[in-house]
Amino acid sequence: MATNGKSNGKTKGNGQWVGKRFKRKEDPRLVRGISHYTDDIKLPRLAHCVFVRSPHAHARIVSINTDAAGSHPGVLAVVTSSDLEGLGMIPCAMQMPDLKIPPHPALARGRVRYVGEPVAAVVAEDPYTARDAAEMVAVDYEPLPVVLDMEKALEKDSALIYQDFGTNKAFTHAMKSGDIEAAYKKADRVVKVRLLNQRVAPTAMEPRSIVAEYLPGENRLTIWASTQIPHLLKTQVALMVGLPETAVRVIAPEVGGGFGSKLNVYAEDGVVPWLSIKLGRPIKWTETRRESLLVTIHGRDTINYLELPLKKDGTILGLRARILADMGAYHQLLTPLIPQLTALMLPGCYKIPAFDCEIVGVFTNKMSTDANRGAGRPEAAYDIERLMDCAARELNVDPARFRSKNFPQPKEFPYTTAAGLTYDSANYQQSLKRALQLAGYDKLRARQAAGRKQGKYYGIGMSTYVEICAIGPSAATPAGGWESGTVRIEPTGKVTVLTGASPHGQGQETTFAQLVADQFGISPEDITVIHGDTLAVPYGIGTFGSRGTAVGGTAIYYAVQKLKTKIATLAAHLLGAKPDQIAIANGRVGVKGNSKKSMSWGELVLAAYTARSIPAGFEPGMEATHFFEPSNFTFPFGTHICSVEVDAETGETKIEKYVAVDDCGNVINPLLVDGQVQGGIAQGLSQALYEEMVYNEDGQPVTGSLMDYAVPKAMHIPEFILDRTVTPTPVNPMGVKGVGEAGTIASTPCMVNAVCDALAPLGVNNIDMPLKPERVWRAITTATPPAAATANKSSARTARRTA
Repeated sequence: MATNGKSNGKTKGNGQWVGKRFKRKEDPRLVRGISHYTDDIKLPRLAHCVFVRSPHAHARIVSINTDAAGSHPGVLAVVTSSDLEGLGMIPCAMQMPDLKIPPHPALARGRVRYVGEPVAAVVAEDPYTARDAAEMVAVDYEPLPVVLDMEKALEKDSALIYQDFGTNKAFTHAMKSGDIEAAYKKADRVVKVRLLNQRVAPTAMEPRSIVAEYLPGENRLTIWASTQIPHLLKTQVALMVGLPETAVRVIAPEVGGGFGSKLNVYAEDGVVPWLSIKLGRPIKWTETRRESLLVTIHGRDTINYLELPLKKDGTILGLRARILADMGAYHQLLTPLIPQLTALMLPGCYKIPAFDCEIVGVFTNKMSTDANRGAGRPEAAYDIERLMDCAARELNVDPARFRSKNFPQPKEFPYTTAAGLTYDSANYQQSLKRALQLAGYDKLRARQAAGRKQGKYYGIGMSTYVEICAIGPSAATPAGGWESGTVRIEPTGKVTVLTGASPHGQGQETTFAQLVADQFGISPEDITVIHGDTLAVPYGIGTFGSRGTAVGGTAIYYAVQKLKTKIATLAAHLLGAKPDQIAIANGRVGVKGNSKKSMSWGELVLAAYTARSIPAGFEPGMEATHFFEPSNFTFPFGTHICSVEVDAETGETKIEKYVAVDDCGNVINPLLVDGQVQGGIAQGLSQALYEEMVYNEDGQPVTGSLMDYAVPKAMHIPEFILDRTVTPTPVNPMGVKGVGEAGTIASTPCMVNAVCDALAPLGVNNIDMPLKPERVWRAITTATPPAAATANKSSARTARRTA
């Protein structure tokens, strides 16, 4: 059983509640099982939908016979693509000059292009009847050549997924800065690596689910959906089904995890509402776990060619990269955007004078890739951090010293990188130093050296990462990067907060309450945070990209400031003072330095609603809304260090110590930050060691269930030693940066670096993830070790046999 992580660092608080470890307000209803997820929604006359899916990765649809299914007792409708009159295409929000966007129908038309693509939909009185009837739908397929390997897909003689395009290349995008050719000429050494970032499935605990109910009299379509973006989903569904947006309401009840996979609009999100409109019945569809692994978006899946020209003293002169990114068969909402984020963050936290990066998007006969926790940034961190370790090894220098040499200094911030981003604030040296101290780095290196003499293979891995968060400025996003916040003080003095963010495990019902409570001098228990209902909440963007607090929380902060100004105006009028003399604290509003001139919080608020004595021009009530548009992204950073022992006989890896020092700016709730970091590390370690979506040569997923797709259990996750440094951002007044993806971004390269460091004496320079024992063992047995390491390995085997 894994133990809880420890946090040794102190967090600066700026009031009674901000900065305090405060238990989540939402947890009691969750642990008691009295909250509601989408599949819990039960409506009168509710019907159920099941989809018929392609068993082929690439095939022509010759015919579809629905007669038997349609006549089955209890079946209400069976529809194919030809029946979906008026239903629009699945949207892709990205626009790029070279981007090829294929038509993406909700049900396949003419061809199927990946296993699991929906071909027909069956609606019945209950899910069991619908499932039985779906098996009666007879589809005649003509199999076509399957394209799975990205590099082969780009060859001239490759089969084509889209004949009209004449290529499997979805786009090519280049980023360049500085003089890369001069960097190569000046270099004493060029380090080259080829890295794979394997395809993974987000695997949220709650699969996707949607319930749609159309009321024709009111012309009202209500949708309950497990989504991260209720407002954007509302807009897109309205466009797909042809209703005015004012007729559509989306409610996101409890959402049992998303990890980016629910930041999307899927085929089912269009078909189920369309069916409800046509049949005049509420319709429910809930994904099975197999469907979740087959047809919910996947993450990662890139091939990365990297080159780092260096001077012999360890100075980085430039970085060249060619990234092949698997798009899958279609573009989902943000599919082409994800590798762009990889390229933007590829320079990491290092001073790199010249940069040359080419990204190639490639169509294959697989499910689409899209945002998965970190969304392009884990790929970037993996690339640069593995490359830094390889370079340190070639230069025969300590990897911590090599990294530190190439950090920008704290005084150089704001710092503009080779990829054109402007990092807001950082002190990379401080977080690295603290992590080395907590890890006992020198002792770990001493033990490693002693262990090698005894045939033991200890490894120390590290990653000094930076990530782009608070997504962000609207000019850099496909659908707007602002966020909305409304704060309403009710006549009784209780406070309602309405946020356009849509938390689903981040704990913002708690942190937003702490933020508001701190400003108003009241308890978080007196504050209710409402989200995920497009009829209740002003239009918002959603929760993803570690933006919930840094953008959504800032909108709330500014709404609070508007109310504080209004409170001061009214209090000054009632107490015979000036607005700048008014203070709010401990449930009272009064004149600074004069305790006799004060009134209770409730008295003041009620006065705003009764409006019997208000200043001229004062608007009754106590409500304010703010839409916050950030001026820049934020850039959290940190250092993770991992100590492992690898058994060279079996390839098994044991994690002995894991240290994480993260800097997410000011912290509202340290308890929740620790939880986010721990969950992120677990997910990153899982990719490094266990997870992989595998397709066979026919395009069949062979990891289509949790019997085959490995996710870690509690016993596989070590105890974490957590700490923080605090470097506030100037981008928002709270100084917060975001933390939801940090652990995932840092932990994957940290883990792989540790294993490769352990096996360096055996000649192992790189092992592609996941580091399963068999893969590690093969790397050991096929490597060419130096003579000294061979002797140590041989003597260790003899010692074990003797023992």
